[in-house]
Amino acid sequence: MEFLFFLFSCFYFMLPAYFANMAPVMIKGSFKELKVPVDFNTKIDNNTIFGRHKTFRGLIFGIVFAVGIAFIQYLLYNLDFFKLMSFVDYSNWLLIGLLLGSGVVIGDLVESFFKRRLDVKPGKPLIPWDQVDFVIGALIFIYPFYKLSLAKMTTILALSFFLHVLINHIAYYLKIRKVKW
Repeated sequence: MEFLFFLFSCFYFMLPAYFANMAPVMIKGSFKELKVPVDFNTKIDNNTIFGRHKTFRGLIFGIVFAVGIAFIQYLLYNLDFFKLMSFVDYSNWLLIGLLLGSGVVIGDLVESFFKRRLDVKPGKPLIPWDQVDFVIGALIFIYPFYKLSLAKMTTILALSFFLHVLINHIAYYLKIRKVKW
């Protein structure tokens, strides 16, 4: 039972990052004026820097979603249950949301940069990096302010990998996504 509580605490801590990672899919049909590639389609060796799917819309709303979820966690932090399972004090919810959201976006951009250099086309898998790039980015950004233990970070990476695979498969079979990964 203690391990399940620990897993749930890891999941709860990463909620802003998970929502930041899902933001581009959740707002796909909205804010079309922001569907501008972050790299402005600039190319290096005939490949774009990040790819046309990495847009300002995803960048902005990834961070906005993370901040929004961190604010909700701040509101819930007053309840004993949520305080007990929280790794951090959410009174600085804005910083937490900005760090996790920015880390997600940057982690995803770094992975896309390397996928383009390896000539992996957008939407094609690069396992396991597609499943953990955003998590690594989020953990790197949050670590200077909230030093998580190695056990917590390792558990978050493993949990996130399996959740990412599961969620994407479900979304694929529900016809929300075109690919399983």
